[in-house]
Amino acid sequence: MADRDWRNQTVVTDFILLGFGDLPDLQILLFLMFLVMYMATVAGNILIIALVVVDQHLHTPMYFFLGNLSFLETCYTSTILPWMLASLLTGDKTISFSGCFTQFYIFGSLACTECYLLAAMSYDRYLAICKPLRYSTLMNDSFFLQLAAGSWLNGFLVTTIFVLHLSQLTFCGPNEIDHFYCDAIPFMELSCSDTHWIVLFHFILSCVFTLPPFLLTLTSYVCIITSILRIPSTTGRQKAFSTCSSHLIVVTICYGTLMIVYVLLKRDTLSLLNKVLSLSYTVLTPLVNPLICSLRNREVKEALSKAVSKYVAFTKCAETLPKSPWQS
Repeated sequence: MADRDWRNQTVVTDFILLGFGDLPDLQILLFLMFLVMYMATVAGNILIIALVVVDQHLHTPMYFFLGNLSFLETCYTSTILPWMLASLLTGDKTISFSGCFTQFYIFGSLACTECYLLAAMSYDRYLAICKPLRYSTLMNDSFFLQLAAGSWLNGFLVTTIFVLHLSQLTFCGPNEIDHFYCDAIPFMELSCSDTHWIVLFHFILSCVFTLPPFLLTLTSYVCIITSILRIPSTTGRQKAFSTCSSHLIVVTICYGTLMIVYVLLKRDTLSLLNKVLSLSYTVLTPLVNPLICSLRNREVKEALSKAVSKYVAFTKCAETLPKSPWQS
C-alpha cells in the first residue's frame, strides 16, 4: 500500500539547498568571505603542488603525500564552494537531482580518501620518528606509491558502493535540504522509500572503511608521542615534534569536526551550528592545509624562496633583453 502511495506522487527532479538562507542580511558578506577563502584555498594548494613537483628536495614520501593532500583539498572545496557562491550571488538555491547526487559522490569519495591519506601520512611520520634507521627501507618508492594509490582507490570504492544503494531510493517530496551541500543523512531523510536499511548500511560501511584509518592514525601518534617523550634532550623533543605537529593539527580539525557533526550532534537540533561546524572540514581545513601542513616546514619555505628568486631573476633578465624591431 505504501509503495502504491508514493508511485501516485510526483517524482522529485530538483532539490533546494537552503544553505544560509536564514541569514538574508548577510548574503553579500558571506559571498565575499567565501570567495576570498576559495581563491586563497585554490592558490595555496596549487602552490604547494607546484613546489612539490618542481623542487627536487621535496621529492620525498612526506611531501608526496602533502602534494596528494593539496590536490585533494583543491578538488574537495571546488565540489562545494562554487555552487554555494553562485547560490549566494543569484539567490537560486535549486540543484538538480543528478547534480546533487554527483556532488555527494565526489564529496564523499574525497572525504573518505582524505581519511586514508591522513592515515598514510601519520604512518610515514611514525616510521620517520620511531624507526629512523629503517625508514628509507620501509618507506621505499613502491610502498608509498601503493599507499597513495590505495587511499584514492578505497575512498572512491566505498562511496561507489554506497551511492549504488542510495540510487535505489525514490524521492517524491518534500525537496528542501537544510544544508549548504548534498550530504548523506539529510538527503536520505527526504526519501519516501523505507530508509532504515540504508541508514544501517551507511553506518556499517562507514565503520568498516573509515574506522581502520582512524585507528591507524591514532595508534601512530600514540607511538610517536611516546617515542618523543623518551628523547632525553628538550631540543631533540622539540625538533622531533615539529616534524609532525602540523599534520597532527590537521588530523585533529578534520576528525574532531567530523565526529561532532556525524556522531554527537543531533540532526533535528542546532541546524545553524551543524552548518558552521560542517564549514570546518569543507572550507576551513582545505584553507589552512597549505599554511599549517606545508608552509611552516623549512624545506617548503626554502623551495618557495628559491622559486621566487628564480622568477625575479628571470623578469630582470627579460627586461634587459633588447627589444625586437617590431616593438615600438
